[in-house]
Amino acid sequence: MMKAVKKEWVAPLIIALSFALSGCGGMSTQGKNTAVGAGVGAVGGAILTGGSAGGTVGGAAVGGIIGHEINKSK
Repeated sequence: MMKAVKKEWVAPLIIALSFALSGCGGMSTQGKNTAVGAGVGAVGGAILTGGSAGGTVGGAAVGGIIGHEINKSK
């Protein structure tokens, strides 16, 4: 069963993600996709696991891989 995320964690996660992604302005498209995927994966992993460090890191890793593979040349 999924644990509820405490409201006090939502705003800091969103702010941290915003700051992390603001540095992506000069990156290539593939680099941006990787960074965005990692950020979204980290937030998703944190939400799904109730804020555990392992879930956050695992989500970031999976999201980064997916983001990297999205626009890869065929």
